[in-house]
Amino acid sequence: MGPLYRAVLVAVALAAAVPAAAQQRIGPETGQPLPRWVSMKAPEANARRGPSINHRIDWVFKHRNMPLLVTAEYGHWRRVVDRDGFGGWVHYVLLSRTRTVIIDQDMMPIHRSPGDSPDDILAEAQEGVIAQLRECESGWCRISADGVRGWVHEDGLWGAGDPVMPERSDIAPPPADLAADAAATAAGQ
Repeated sequence: MGPLYRAVLVAVALAAAVPAAAQQRIGPETGQPLPRWVSMKAPEANARRGPSINHRIDWVFKHRNMPLLVTAEYGHWRRVVDRDGFGGWVHYVLLSRTRTVIIDQDMMPIHRSPGDSPDDILAEAQEGVIAQLRECESGWCRISADGVRGWVHEDGLWGAGDPVMPERSDIAPPPADLAADAAATAAGQ
């Protein structure tokens, strides 16, 4: 058995030993990494229980440019999760590759340049503000929101940095079925 043949056998054996979940790091439809950051292109998007219009709507995203985390792909559908762990399957035309972030810290200082100098503060951003992400370097990210451009700490943003696949326990259950609630109310319960 030649050295090349042995190397191929070792590579095949190692690939077989790696769990399937660890191997699935590239989306089967797009060839892009999973998980990955995207944003909402549309002002509203239905998050469905499964990847088709025949599946029930579990959640409705209502903020254009909101950052989302893509965790799976199937055909023209992308399974996404928001910062609170809510999500579902959304049609890909409602999503954009434009990078955005949500300010995760109240009154976060926006600086002229990367650094913590109090003399360098341009403005402060409220928690929940959605901003465009320009670039990140050394723990600082350059953002743009409401005409203000500057640098903020990366750790105060959701949607920046390397995306991490959420644990199943971190994904929020779908909201209660409104039809069941309406039926219970109508029955006088």
